[in-house]
Amino acid sequence: MDLKGKSAIVTGGGTGIGRAISLELARQGVAVVVNYSRSEGDARDTVARIQDLGERAMAVKADVGSEDEVRAMVAAAADAFGGVDLLVNNAGVTRYIPLADLESVTDEAWQSILSVNLLGAFRCARAMAPSMQARGGGAIVNVSSVAGFSGDGSSLPYAVSKAALNGLTRSLAKALAPTIRVTAVAPGIVRTRWVAGKDEHVDRLSKAALLKRTADADDVARLVCFLLAQDSITGEIVRVDGGLLS
Repeated sequence: MDLKGKSAIVTGGGTGIGRAISLELARQGVAVVVNYSRSEGDARDTVARIQDLGERAMAVKADVGSEDEVRAMVAAAADAFGGVDLLVNNAGVTRYIPLADLESVTDEAWQSILSVNLLGAFRCARAMAPSMQARGGGAIVNVSSVAGFSGDGSSLPYAVSKAALNGLTRSLAKALAPTIRVTAVAPGIVRTRWVAGKDEHVDRLSKAALLKRTADADDVARLVCFLLAQDSITGEIVRVDGGLLS
């Protein structure tokens, strides 16, 4: 698929990895809907950067934990760009809870994390599938995590949500084939605001990786764009972690 002239929604597209993906898509000629839930200023700044690159963009507020807000976002994107070809499910949340501290894992923590990290991706894919199919096909990339493979991470619900997102990727690839391809990327730790103040931890994981580094946001963004464009790949989850889990 030639990405030039296509349109995309990037959930959580205003900060960190989402911002890098939004900008990389714009560099490849894609009009971008930069979704945000709380970070309006960051989303509007990302839109301004995209427009400086000469590409169309708009910021749309929507909580992917809400079915109504997801449907409204997809409708707004279709109205603005005449339809949507690409979806990057990047929005994510976590709680920092020691893995062995099971008593601190409340039902509310499970519900809030799964509602965004897993069900949010499903809601967006379901809402966008008819538009993609009407336009002759499309592609979806889910932003997962190595936590979905290792079972480790910022909390037990977070790791489980990413393992479930990997399963969702494979199931959606089957459900939406052959017109819509579905893949996922699974970064290791990436230097974003999620790990602010945790430099010692980041450095330790970087040294443990085969390449003695972990991916940065631009590495992830380039891989996402490759998967969106690659017509021969679906149902795959690609780790981008410097060989941390190899």
